[in-house]
Parts: sequence; C-alpha cells; structure tokens
Amino acid sequence: MTTHVTESVAVVIVTFNRADLLTRMLDGLAAQTRLPDAVFVIDNASTDHTREILAARREHPELPLQVTHSEENLGGAGGFQLGVRLAYDAGHDRIWLVDDDVVPARDCLEVLVAADQPCVAAIREDVRGHLVEKAALDFDLSNPLAIRPKRSAVDDSYSDRSAMPERVELQNVSFEGFMFHREVVDAIGLPDSSYFIFYDDVDFAMRARRAGYRIWGLRDAVLVRQLDFDQQHALDTWKGFYMFRNLFVVHFRYGENSLVRFKPWLITLAVLLLSPVRGGRAEARNVIRAIRAARGMRAVPPTTVD
Repeated sequence: MTTHVTESVAVVIVTFNRADLLTRMLDGLAAQTRLPDAVFVIDNASTDHTREILAARREHPELPLQVTHSEENLGGAGGFQLGVRLAYDAGHDRIWLVDDDVVPARDCLEVLVAADQPCVAAIREDVRGHLVEKAALDFDLSNPLAIRPKRSAVDDSYSDRSAMPERVELQNVSFEGFMFHREVVDAIGLPDSSYFIFYDDVDFAMRARRAGYRIWGLRDAVLVRQLDFDQQHALDTWKGFYMFRNLFVVHFRYGENSLVRFKPWLITLAVLLLSPVRGGRAEARNVIRAIRAARGMRAVPPTTVD
C-alpha cells in the first residue's frame, strides 16, 4: 500500500469525566506538526465540565472537532466502536485512537503517518520521560502453562526509548495511540463494544494479526501518559469483573489449542481456592460472574461494518 499526500487522518478520543486531562490532549493535537483532518470526540455521558470544555473549543476551533455526547456510558469499548464507525463512514483513510489521558509530542502524528504501514502505534512514556509502553512483544495463546499470555512488553524489554530500534513488532496494542488504515476495518470489522472496558484493543489486534496485518510500534512517535497505571490490583472491584471476563473471552476466542481455551476454568478454580487468603469474597464473586458471562461471548465479531 502506498501513502498518498491526500490521505486523511481522523482522531478518535473517548472521554469520561476527565475534562482537564481532555483539555491537555486537545492542546497537544492542536500543536501537531501534521494536523488531523478530523477529531471525533465521544463523550461517555460525562457529568463534570466536559461539555463546557468541548463547547468552548467548537466556538474557537483550533481543531476540526465533531463531538458526540452519549446519553449513557458506553465504556471505552463502546466509545471507540462508535468513534471508529463515524470516522470510517466519513471516509477517512487513517484512524488514530487515543484516550483522554495522553498528550502527543508535536511530531507524533507526522511520524505515524510517515511510516506508511496499515497498523502502527505510538510508544508511551510517563510525565517523567520513563518508558511505560505495555504493548506486548510476545502474547502467547499457545502455551497452557503460561500464567499470563503477555510474556514480554516493550517497557520490560527496553530500558528506555533510546535502547529501542526504530520500530518493534507488537502482538497487541492499546487504544492509546494505535493508528490503522480503513482497509483494516474492511478486513476485520469494528472494535467489539461488548468488552465495555479492557481487552477490546487486544481483541482488535488479534483479529488484525490473524488477517495478515503486522503491527509496528514506532520509537519516535512519542505519546505522554498523564496518569500512572493503577488497575492491576483491582480484581475485587467492579473493574475486576471486566478484567476476568475479558481475559477469559480472549482465551476462548483465540486460544490456539483446547488446553489454552480451557485455561479460564483453571484460573477460576484457582481464584476460588485462594480466595480465603487473597482476594476475598468480592474477587471470588467477580470470577464466578466472569466465567459465566465469558461463555456467551465466545463468537468472534463479524467482519462487516454494518
């Protein structure tokens, strides 16, 4: 595929009750050396001053904003599905997915577009300049003995950005900086809204890779994450249900053998057995609900956009 100068880029941002972070994100987009051709903002029924922030931006448009205020919280997965559909239906050639808590370096979009690949991703760092890119270099769904499918990530494989090659091949992505050509949507369909939060990006990457696309993380496409990662110990909260359920769905859908596809049941048993000494009743309830719900999500999404 050859990039043409007339190719358009649409940015999709999903936001919920983080108006001040969203402001920084929009400022970062407005400062890009290669400005986007459209910015689709999906407001997931925010109750803070997000509406006022977006209204002010539209009155003094540094960016071509197209805002959708959802009447309900669609989750990150539902928001990105809606945003991708809007960008795709508007005819844009490339679609760049970003969250409301990241800020791109001034040349981030220019670097991504110049790579001339169907699937590329920016590499994240924190506000102190430390590499915090969690995208997997090795995502193993063939070994039933692998406790976690993510065997290695960018930030535990490289000490800092300067230690990276110019591009690295990724086996999954985050919807914080992932860009793809519309042909990818033609081939695999839209992001799956049923995930609500977590693993919708992994699912989309799995489908893209199975369709023959390679995903490249670009060292020089810098995206600065404004918040720390703090979800890994939340398995006894409402988020824990989605973490368990969606991890199980990925195994059911994309496990490469029957033993891997059986692993969610083993994880469930282990969590229940260990619940008296770690996790407690709340985590046990989450994993039971999760395995039941995941069984109904085993079908891979359709490849059609309709």
